[in-house]
Amino acid sequence: MGPPLLLACLLAPLCARGASTAPGSPPGWRQHEAPRRVKRAWVIPPISVSENHKRIPHLLVQIKSDKQQPGGVIYSIKGPGVDEEPLGIFSIDKFSGKVFLNAMLDREENDRFRLKAFALDLGGVTLEDPTDLEIIVVDQNDNRPLFRQDVFTGRVVEGAEPGTCVMTVEATDADDPETDNAALRFSILEQGAGGMFSINATTGEICTARPGLDRESVGVYNLTLQAADMSGDGLTTTATAVIYLEDINDNAPEFTKEEFSMEVEEQAAGLEVGRVLVHDKDLAGSPNWLAKFTILEGDPEGAFAIHTDPYTNDGVLSVAKPLDHEVRDRFQLTVSVQNQQPLEPGAPGSPRALATVQVRVRDVNEAPVFRENPRRVSVPEGAPPGTPVTTYTASDPDTRQLQTLTYALLYDPAGWLQLDPHSGTVRTKRELRHPSAFLQGGWYIALVLARDDAEPPLSATGTLSIEILEVNDHAPLLQPPAGVVCGRPGRGGSLLLGATDDDRPPHGAPFHFQLSPQHPQLARNWSITRFNVTHAVLAVLVELPEGLYSLPLLLRDSGTPPREQQQLLNVSVCPCGRDGTCEDGVLAAATAGVGITLEALLVILGSSTLLLLLALLGAARVRGRRRALRKGLLQRSRDDMRDNILNYDEQGGGEEDQDAYDINQLRHPQLLQPRAKPPVRRDAPLRSGTPSAPRKLPSGPSDIEDFINEGLEAADSDPSVPPYDTALIYDYEGSGSVASPLSSIVSSLTDEDQDYDYLSEWGPRFRRLADLYGQ
Repeated sequence: MGPPLLLACLLAPLCARGASTAPGSPPGWRQHEAPRRVKRAWVIPPISVSENHKRIPHLLVQIKSDKQQPGGVIYSIKGPGVDEEPLGIFSIDKFSGKVFLNAMLDREENDRFRLKAFALDLGGVTLEDPTDLEIIVVDQNDNRPLFRQDVFTGRVVEGAEPGTCVMTVEATDADDPETDNAALRFSILEQGAGGMFSINATTGEICTARPGLDRESVGVYNLTLQAADMSGDGLTTTATAVIYLEDINDNAPEFTKEEFSMEVEEQAAGLEVGRVLVHDKDLAGSPNWLAKFTILEGDPEGAFAIHTDPYTNDGVLSVAKPLDHEVRDRFQLTVSVQNQQPLEPGAPGSPRALATVQVRVRDVNEAPVFRENPRRVSVPEGAPPGTPVTTYTASDPDTRQLQTLTYALLYDPAGWLQLDPHSGTVRTKRELRHPSAFLQGGWYIALVLARDDAEPPLSATGTLSIEILEVNDHAPLLQPPAGVVCGRPGRGGSLLLGATDDDRPPHGAPFHFQLSPQHPQLARNWSITRFNVTHAVLAVLVELPEGLYSLPLLLRDSGTPPREQQQLLNVSVCPCGRDGTCEDGVLAAATAGVGITLEALLVILGSSTLLLLLALLGAARVRGRRRALRKGLLQRSRDDMRDNILNYDEQGGGEEDQDAYDINQLRHPQLLQPRAKPPVRRDAPLRSGTPSAPRKLPSGPSDIEDFINEGLEAADSDPSVPPYDTALIYDYEGSGSVASPLSSIVSSLTDEDQDYDYLSEWGPRFRRLADLYGQ
């Protein structure tokens, strides 16, 4: 390799020995010749150029090769700013080697450029090795500082000591941090009166500067901050710092006045009486602001309660227990107030922490009161009507008002009682006896209503519980009143006796059984021993002949006083079998014989007589209804145009029954001769089949009216035949008839070819038909 490329430094500092560039002066060449030629090494210092240089193009440096040929050298440069991005910033004169700046530079984008310089001969052969060319961009103060945010927020408790740091603000500068162009200083331009905060000029930390921060006076501080480069003498920018003071409980609550007056109705529980108002300077809604109230004096019975309204911070006074104007009509309460949170140490107390509350109780009409409710009394069973039960009255709490109470029975299900409306005295209206559906466990329940005469009137209800005392008014009854025993002692010769009593305990069992003292001879043959409280055992003492024995017994209950009654026991003595029981067949007969007593026989006869009378009444009612219906059908008004079909028991025979009746006699009733009544027939109703033989002719012709009447009488006399609405089966008539059937009366579409005049000659029964169809 030859000697290094010769660089001719133009407008560049320190290009050769002894060359120098003053700081801040434009770059340039100052070449000093040595007094004598010596061998030296080439030093290529960086070439500096200021950013934002406006004189374009600007010569930066000229390079030359010491191997310059007679034909010339071709120079070139490569690198960023030439043939790499950003393009076109630098260029070189290929013949002279001068390097030019063609565009303004921005140090914040590129602070230096590293290029390669080349020297070639005219044939393109490299004359020198490539040489590095470094161009440094010199910074200018062309960027303002920037805060990291427009608004900074901080918090500090009120009353904080001086020097309490709140927050730190930050700012940046895009200029060269190694120069004063990026040396920042912070300051507070404005913070309002007081100068309560300070800022560290270098670090940007904001702290309290003075004591006396009071949220109740100033709750928020707005500071205007500034950041300046060149150590505070260059470019500036501003931002805002908002500092909130946090509340502490340094203010005690105070009543708005020393005395409050309220009014409330008596007997009102749970209602709001009124409110006591307080004021607290601390933050509304916080525990430092919420008040707590206490009733200190004037309410020993705890009739009032007070609580805090969380939205208004008022003290709400309410009634905890019903008040009575007649007992006490005025209260004077002493109420205290404090915060839910304790006061900060050193905070001043409140001069109005106590207040007096005057409460007046207003009188209202109160309902009567039954002091004894329910009232329990006793009445003996069977007490006669008009017996005093009790005097059940109420009292009126309104002692300062003149009112009169009246009484009424609100509930008396059995109608047993009567009540004096003025005195409240209850008496019986009828006898009270057991048993009754209106008694519950021996108690009768009634309700008494008491009403005052105020406007509007008020009432109260009292419960009257009457115990119907059991009276021993029933003697025990022997059950059963008859029995069968074996006539041999010790071998079935005993009978278990029982008794019942309609009285309730203690007037019932235990029962006492004994043979009648009036017949001491019975004790020779019979004995009675107790079995339990309701039963006894009758035993045979000696062998007795079979037969029926009537033993008078005396039964007594355990009531007070006891009731006793003598009753007959019918005992049937039967022959004894081997096992001590009655022999087969004898027991059944004996039981049947003794089982029907005189009382049972009378009951059976009475029942039979009653059933017989009911049956006769039913039959008479049916017969009367039949006659009423028949009479109504026969005596209808002529205006009733309905046809009626009457079913009779006799009618003429058919054409094969020529001897039964002559039809001509029907058409000429004046030719008929009187005859005796034939025997009445009893045709069975609803019987199917044909009679065994035709009906016999009557002994002589008769008027058709008598004939029909006899048939009606026969039908009416048969109680098994329903009237008028049941078809009857008559005698066989044969087939065909010279007489026209009755159905021909309505079989034609017109009545012009019919002659019904003869109907009027058939008697009063057919007069209706003659009127309907005759001319």
